Amino acid sequence: MSARPTHGMVLAAGLGTRMRSVSETIPKPLVRVAGKPLIARALERLERAGVTGIVVNTHHLAAQIESFLATYRVRPDAPGIRISREEERLETGGGVRRALPWLGDDAFYVVNSDVVLAEAGTLALSRLAAAWDGEAMDALLLVCPLPRTLGYDGAGDFFLHEDGRLSRRGRAQAAPFVFTGSQVLHPRLFVDAPAGAYSLNRHYDEALLAGRLFGLEHRGHMLHVGSPDGLEAAERYLAAGQSGESG
Repeated sequence: MSARPTHGMVLAAGLGTRMRSVSETIPKPLVRVAGKPLIARALERLERAGVTGIVVNTHHLAAQIESFLATYRVRPDAPGIRISREEERLETGGGVRRALPWLGDDAFYVVNSDVVLAEAGTLALSRLAAAWDGEAMDALLLVCPLPRTLGYDGAGDFFLHEDGRLSRRGRAQAAPFVFTGSQVLHPRLFVDAPAGAYSLNRHYDEALLAGRLFGLEHRGHMLHVGSPDGLEAAERYLAAGQSGESG
């Protein structure tokens, strides 16, 4: 086991193309689910995990997100929030690489702003921290069984093996686990990272080849709010009170 992550990043620079029918003028991270903006849920998740510093990247309609963050506080001692504005969108990998100077020298959390995690028992990020082993891992991804996802229309992303390692779906018709967008990453993943825009998938594949890509099963449900249908499904789920604390 390793030290608990003290820093985290919220990915909020996406274009939100599939959500444009909900609003052309509001960025997806500010879309409300059960009365609360998606980005607020992501920030609360990191705060409950005990982080002391948070980075949020922005791009599309960045000023609106930054205005919200300027006044956002859950509690007086909430962590400071640093903005990493991307004038040119850097995608997930480039976005995290750019934010590395603010994420410390040890493992850190990264969470997507368009996923709500319905919790069951111990909070998911706390479980990730407890499972993190810096000696063996470069990346630890929170994955959810396909039947416990809402708003997700794919065929799964990964196989989770008995030793905790992940493998890709590859040419299989389906895989039993979906990546939730919540993860712990170590800065060493980015030593040879390219400049500019690229996906974090590059680093997952590198870690997989090195035998250092691991997964942890999420015990609750994953609510993917990437489309109007996903928003509706999340609203119905939360209105029914089917989860404990969610973020």
